[in-house]
Amino acid sequence: MRQSPTPLRLAASLAAAGMLAAAGVLLAATPAGASSATAPSAAAAPVGASPIPVGAVGPGRKSAAASAASSIAATVAAPLTAAAACPTGKYQRQVEGYLRKIGGYGTLTVDGRQSAADCAAIKKFQQRFGIVPASGAAGPTTYDVAKRIASTDIAACKARSSGTTFCVDLTHQTSWIMRNGHRLTTPTVVRSGKKGYRTPAGSYAINKRTKKEWSNPYHVWLPYWQRFNGGRGFHQTTTYIHDKWRGSHGCVNLLPQDAGTYWSYGQKGMTVKLFGRRPGT
Repeated sequence: MRQSPTPLRLAASLAAAGMLAAAGVLLAATPAGASSATAPSAAAAPVGASPIPVGAVGPGRKSAAASAASSIAATVAAPLTAAAACPTGKYQRQVEGYLRKIGGYGTLTVDGRQSAADCAAIKKFQQRFGIVPASGAAGPTTYDVAKRIASTDIAACKARSSGTTFCVDLTHQTSWIMRNGHRLTTPTVVRSGKKGYRTPAGSYAINKRTKKEWSNPYHVWLPYWQRFNGGRGFHQTTTYIHDKWRGSHGCVNLLPQDAGTYWSYGQKGMTVKLFGRRPGT
């Protein structure tokens, strides 16, 4: 079975074809009996083509035709090389659609085919949410995070019309902040309690804030601690937040960037609203 050429091989073939075509133009323009080192006259150039300057061909010098061919080949090969350098994941089309819906990550074409623009947008999304590796490939973790965020309904929080409300969608494992009935931050990913340590839905208030809290039961520091229900609170995750098999012991884990943001907006007495239920709990 004949295999289709890879993007890099196609680029190389186009480059070679361009060089041969340029050489053909040069030979056709050279008068009979003339030395190949003699530059053709402007009159000998094909109609519509720029005259090749005298002295453009010679020992140790590249012809204008060859330079043009190289330029054409480079132009054709650039996007192919960029796309080839960025792998295409299993969920390319789905992630393209979700990122377009979410917005803010660049221009994407929803066609299931990787491009330089798609790659840049997916990498930006992966870097924002701490997805490793941030290679631009639309793998299962990128797909899962994009789907959860795109499926989050801001209105479902039913935040207060005044003051600040920290919203947590336990079903989609996402969170955001509302102020005076308007969204203050865009949805981000969280991790709530695992089976046996389910984080309960309900409306609570922040009652303790510590920049760095020591957990006696689990012997670990909890950065940006904001307690809201018993021993449960917001804090920076101490493990990779995207491990699906993991879960907290009831707290709402945040990415480092988001934990810092929540800390900067938080104050004692502010409302924390959790709704839904984490799947599997």
